[in-house]
Amino acid sequence: MMESLEIFVKEIGPVKSAFLATSFTWLLTAMGASLVFFFKTVKRSVFDTLLGFTGGVMVAASFWSLLGPSIALSEKSFPDHPWIPAAIGFLSGGLFIFFLDKLMPHLHINFSNEETEGVATKWHKSTLLLLAITMHNIPEGLAVGILFGAAALGLDGATTSAAIALAIGIGIQNFPEGMAVAMPLRRQGVGRRRSFWYGQLSAVVEPVAGVIGAIAVIYVQEILPYALSFAAGAMIFVVVEEVIPETQRDKYTDLAVLGFMGGFTVMMILDVALG
Repeated sequence: MMESLEIFVKEIGPVKSAFLATSFTWLLTAMGASLVFFFKTVKRSVFDTLLGFTGGVMVAASFWSLLGPSIALSEKSFPDHPWIPAAIGFLSGGLFIFFLDKLMPHLHINFSNEETEGVATKWHKSTLLLLAITMHNIPEGLAVGILFGAAALGLDGATTSAAIALAIGIGIQNFPEGMAVAMPLRRQGVGRRRSFWYGQLSAVVEPVAGVIGAIAVIYVQEILPYALSFAAGAMIFVVVEEVIPETQRDKYTDLAVLGFMGGFTVMMILDVALG
């Protein structure tokens, strides 16, 4: 089956394969948001555990699927110092989200209205929540798009199986993300359809970012090690600045940590087993 998928990815090309993969991750977000049609709320203990799971997947993906391949790809260009592109890209990705965090108005899920970050605005809380998760999803879409683009081109160090593992991992952790946007809105009295709309909309940026990542790899293949580590740096910044603090604001911190470890383990298994 994996061989058939590899052939299919190479046949349709890097851009289409990146688009399909990130559309899958968006679909999982929409499925998570769709729970709002069946439940009005979710227990905080479950919520924090799932957010922790999300963080674990992102951290594991940053190393197993992004930084590791970045260093491996750099061994030919920088045989004595293969860590150079990974270090530059990693720090650049973190700084990118840092400045985006300072500029884009947004509100993290478990935070109060007074804790809005970014440029001052009078936008509605639902919009600020949406922007927070959207910012979260940009590096995820880039990561999947870059890896699928590289695999479709047959570049050394990038395999279709590894790209599939990354897409599955990101998709799994997107499920609770969709719920994390839709459920709080529903609790605030927003209608089911509107809550679902905002929940799924938060991941629409992923196919866009995925296509951009694939196109970048096509035209400038030399940037691949930097691009992979850039996505990793951006994801780590999001986890430390956003995901972890959101799970530590109630009494279920231990469950959040266990969720984190579970997410890390699942992503590690996916990458090793499939990649």
